[in-house]
Amino acid sequence: QQFLHGEDQLRARVAFALSQIVVISNSAGDLRPHGMSSYWDMLNRHAFGNYRDLLEAVTLHPAMGYFLNMLGSQKENPATGTHPNENYAREILQLFSIGLVRLRADGSPETDTAGQAMATYDENVVKGYAQAFTGWAFGDEDNTNPERFRRGDENEESNWTVRMKPWAVWHSSGEKRLLDGRVLPAGQTIEQDMKDALDSVFAHPNVGPFIGRQLIQRLVTSNPSPAYVAR
Repeated sequence: QQFLHGEDQLRARVAFALSQIVVISNSAGDLRPHGMSSYWDMLNRHAFGNYRDLLEAVTLHPAMGYFLNMLGSQKENPATGTHPNENYAREILQLFSIGLVRLRADGSPETDTAGQAMATYDENVVKGYAQAFTGWAFGDEDNTNPERFRRGDENEESNWTVRMKPWAVWHSSGEKRLLDGRVLPAGQTIEQDMKDALDSVFAHPNVGPFIGRQLIQRLVTSNPSPAYVAR
């Protein structure tokens, strides 16, 4: 209906472009229709906004949390050998923001003295972001009850339409290594770790050429020149 009859066709096109970058899917699992439609509403609201705001809305949406396993990801437990789920941490870096290699403003890869592309992050950074993103679960549950973190009601419609809620008790409290050598200090709140982690992603110089090129491809031309990307 939006695409065929809506009066805001540019918003619809931008939201559709964003849906191909910050992807969710029902191809694996039981992602509820309420969650998928709510996710689309979120893309519409942020179509003309700031990419940092979009990243936060995407990160804390239960549909994304469910799809990439951030929903219910909990702190490491040395006694059992468990660790935070790394799916979302990998995807936000690789696909939603900066990509695998450092880029110049025109989208071409930066290279080292041997002519090799330079990686944007390593495995330790993925683990750091995975720790920073622990402790979030369905937003219509009682976060004063630790057990509701793991037993949220997937059949409750409101759990799919409100952003996820923090459970501090399940959040990793140690130091966290982020991009470009930044380290989050131990003992920060779950909300502060989330803010700092997203700020560090958004501030990376790759975001402009990496995301800008994809939006140009989906809205203007499939093979933009480096000069176009740089502008």
